[in-house]
Amino acid sequence: MSDDIPTPDQAPGAPHPRETQHLFGQSAAERAFLDAYTSDRLHHGWLLTGPRGVGKATLAWRIARFLLATPPVEDDGLFGAPPPPETLEINADHPVAHRIQAGAEPGLAAITRSLNDQGRLRNEIVVDDIRKLGKFFGLSSADGGRRVVIVDAADEMNVSAANALLKMLEEPPARTTLLLVSHQPSRLLPTIRSRCRTLRLSPLGSEEMKSALKQTGAELPAQTEHLAALSAGSVGDAVRLINLGGLKIYAELTGILGTLPRMDRQRALALAEAAAQRGAADRFELLLSLIDVALSRLALTGATGAPPSPEAAPNEAETLARLSSSPQQARQWAEVAATITARARHGQAVNLDPAALVLDTVFKIQETAGQSR
Repeated sequence: MSDDIPTPDQAPGAPHPRETQHLFGQSAAERAFLDAYTSDRLHHGWLLTGPRGVGKATLAWRIARFLLATPPVEDDGLFGAPPPPETLEINADHPVAHRIQAGAEPGLAAITRSLNDQGRLRNEIVVDDIRKLGKFFGLSSADGGRRVVIVDAADEMNVSAANALLKMLEEPPARTTLLLVSHQPSRLLPTIRSRCRTLRLSPLGSEEMKSALKQTGAELPAQTEHLAALSAGSVGDAVRLINLGGLKIYAELTGILGTLPRMDRQRALALAEAAAQRGAADRFELLLSLIDVALSRLALTGATGAPPSPEAAPNEAETLARLSSSPQQARQWAEVAATITARARHGQAVNLDPAALVLDTVFKIQETAGQSR
């Protein structure tokens, strides 16, 4: 895949998961896999689930390195069996680690969305992507070594691809482990889910988030608590927020909400114009997602009787508490969130001017604030 085409299994601005040496905050999932390995209960299919950006792909590549670099214990030998491994950690200088880093490990196949005949990235994993594994298994079966397949993300398989993978799960090649990364396992065929053992990964805590972000090389903002709140424990989302100035955008959005129900129209107009600037498509997408976050936090505040903690912007808690102080207001904000999301996506589909779309969204929020007084 050429340098100017995004890699579908890599968060923008972050290292590729195969380049990520350490995994933070997922010791329970690692331990569950290691326990299965050391007790000789290694399942042939594993489903790695959890929110986007919490380390599922990193864990998949970590497991792949471990399996391909750890020789099986055939017998006790002259000096007895070696002690069972206590970690999935493989030294970066190990030959397998070097080959994986270079994309040259013959025992590993990684399946992602591929390019179509026009050289564009497909929106889904197609059956030909899965059928390539037949050649992989055929060419690599002679040495009898272990084989690992990573599918990222399995949710992106179309029906034909899913059925092709299901056949492999039903009749897995010998000494093969399939690792399926899934952000939304409900989108997978039930028969695929039933033939895999699930490893559930959780959102990262604030300290784990800091460690993971340092590993990516991202520059940590001063308001790390705001970043933790907005990213919901997802390293991938946190990197995106840092790279696109998400904390500043959300702080300005919260400031505009703080002027409701009258609303500061000049600030709203400036926010809309910033979203419409040439080359600002990523920031426009981020703004729409941050509006969703703000409305969700408004609904949560009314439903629970208290603003979410920690704050995601200065003075956010005060604004949320004032605009959503009852379950009735929570329902209103939840309803308008669904309406606004549908309108925004429709506006994008018909190429509505981004500035007009943002203003329409803000005015709908203002209308709801006036009704809920």
